[in-house]
Amino acid sequence: MLILAIDTSTSAITVALRGEGVAAAASVLDARGHAEHVAPLIQRCLATAGLGPSDVTDVVVGNGPGPFTGLRVGIVSGLVFGHARGVPVHGICSLDALAVEAAPLVGRGDLLVATDARRKEVYWARYSVELTDPDVPESLVTRRLTEPAVDRPADLPEELRGLPTAGRGPDLFPDLFPHSLGVLDVQAATLALLAERGILASDEMPVEPLYLRRPDALTTAERGKK
Repeated sequence: MLILAIDTSTSAITVALRGEGVAAAASVLDARGHAEHVAPLIQRCLATAGLGPSDVTDVVVGNGPGPFTGLRVGIVSGLVFGHARGVPVHGICSLDALAVEAAPLVGRGDLLVATDARRKEVYWARYSVELTDPDVPESLVTRRLTEPAVDRPADLPEELRGLPTAGRGPDLFPDLFPHSLGVLDVQAATLALLAERGILASDEMPVEPLYLRRPDALTTAERGKK
């Protein structure tokens, strides 16, 4: 199994490969240049691993939520790659990957993931972190408690905003999210890990973009309906 992971839901355009004896990752911080970076990052990861596109057996993309254009670039790139190679393409909520990255910093309890949704809003979801085996620190399990949503930070309950928080929400709104965990952007390597677990467990992981709201750019017909 060799998984190609792509996520463009946050400021990090991130790509990774994961397989037996294979681990390669590359990221670029650029909130606007998703289309320019995805293909070169895929090529860089394959070159680092000494592999080619034909070695990939599965593709996973971050479903978001994320800004419309950036998120679409990553998902379409993954679907095109999968179609060209004839391999399955899976989708995973990008906030789930951030929660997994932040879980070791929490240990046990609830955490909040809040990422930049622009328009002075955040994409968010609440998670619980559990230690299934007290003697094994790596046995952390994260579970999403709410569906992903988009809101103004001040509209979230104070109790929720007071949780340890991953994502760029605390950087953008430090007064409203006072407990930053310092985990800012999705890493494709974590997305690949979640996909590997899901594939081995025969879980369904559909590609379902979580735009949560209409795109900033509207067609002429759509503008006429407003």
